[in-house]
Amino acid sequence: PGEESCAAPYGNMAAPGAAAAALVQYVVLRGDLARSWPLGAVVAQACHAALAAAHAHGGHPDTGAYLALGGAMRTVVLEAPDEAALTVLAETLKQHSIDHEVWTEQPENVPTCLALRPYPKDQVHQHLKKFKLLK
Repeated sequence: PGEESCAAPYGNMAAPGAAAAALVQYVVLRGDLARSWPLGAVVAQACHAALAAAHAHGGHPDTGAYLALGGAMRTVVLEAPDEAALTVLAETLKQHSIDHEVWTEQPENVPTCLALRPYPKDQVHQHLKKFKLLK
């Protein structure tokens, strides 16, 4: 009885909350840079890419729902072996109309990272499954 009375006042809010909680933002960083650049510089690349994707796609309902999660946001950081792999991934995402941003470090003009806007995992996982978690 106690659980029912607690849930009842929220009515239909459970479903959207559950859907928002299923959102994930994928960030794909170049592993070759992760092993040769200072840690802080690599983390900054991932931050830049994630923020660029959230900004560029801020009007999408999934992005708004994801940002509203606050401390419950889920981000997965994956590793592309090198620039070529990152470029191929970006092209694949573009071909499948998956919203993402590639971060290119300036003034060197070096693509370092890409981030997708927040998506339900099942909509994008197939394009990312060959990449391992960044370690």
